[in-house]
Amino acid sequence: MATSLAEIRARLQANEGRTGKNQSSGSDNAIYAHWNIPENASTKVRFLPDADSKNTFFWIERAMIKLPFAGIKGQSDSKPVTIQVPCVEMWGEACPILAEVRVWFKDPALEDMGRKYWKKKSYLFQGFVRENALSDDAAPENPIRRFVISPQIFNIVKSALMDTEMEEMPTDYTRGLDFTISKTSKGGYSDYNTSKWARKETALNAAEHEAVDKFGLYNLADFLPKKPNEVELKVIKEMFEASVNGEPYDAVRWAAYYKPYGLKTDGTAPAAHGITDDDIPAFTRAAAPVVDDEDLAPVTYVAAPAPAGGNKKAEDILAMIRSRQK
Repeated sequence: MATSLAEIRARLQANEGRTGKNQSSGSDNAIYAHWNIPENASTKVRFLPDADSKNTFFWIERAMIKLPFAGIKGQSDSKPVTIQVPCVEMWGEACPILAEVRVWFKDPALEDMGRKYWKKKSYLFQGFVRENALSDDAAPENPIRRFVISPQIFNIVKSALMDTEMEEMPTDYTRGLDFTISKTSKGGYSDYNTSKWARKETALNAAEHEAVDKFGLYNLADFLPKKPNEVELKVIKEMFEASVNGEPYDAVRWAAYYKPYGLKTDGTAPAAHGITDDDIPAFTRAAAPVVDDEDLAPVTYVAAPAPAGGNKKAEDILAMIRSRQK
């Protein structure tokens, strides 16, 4: 993890100009569904570091692509379905879908189609819910929750980190900052632009320290979808082409790799190349519906040990960021 804000700022700045293995631990209510808080309500959270010391940030980016189909082949009464597949740009590789879609934006007639198949980003954080606006939230035994954050909220998080007036890592156990997620509406859609960092530093309380010691932090990379292998990439490309052509989803050809939520198969679909239903990541078996403007999909989690030295200071922020900017 980053030892200072300077590292985060330098990394964010370096990323500005640029155009894991998924494991399941069952349904433990670990994801905090902040998008379900009432309109004009706020929830206060405290982000924690990633357990992975190699991750500069205290979040990890996910990129998914939605493939819509008008229905399922052979089912006359089927409704439209959407498959979510991972974009391999998450792993620094060329995505076969985006390679095709990028050129569409050069033609005004294809721009809308290009946006339809463009990757959808979200950001995975972890931390505590300090003020809960969800009256029906069933808090799990482990109070360290996961937050699937939309780009709108993430941009607020990021812009504050680039402000040199922030002098400590917001994840610092002693001098960190809470983050308030506020939900309003704009044009009929949920709006989170009034979300903000706290101005006053606070320390983790005794119960929160105990939770970190007992349960450990999570390695956020473990919650990315399974990286597609060569065969799965060919399947993704084939599904993409079928989706664009308006063809129905073909369970016989694709269900052994990726299938929509609730699809039942009779066991005759081939599990080619040794891939079985158990190998299919959770997001392919249970794609979430679109919730407001979030574009979120469920992810599954596995605990990871806490890294040594949770309290990291950033005393040399200004000097480092200025030297790197030069």
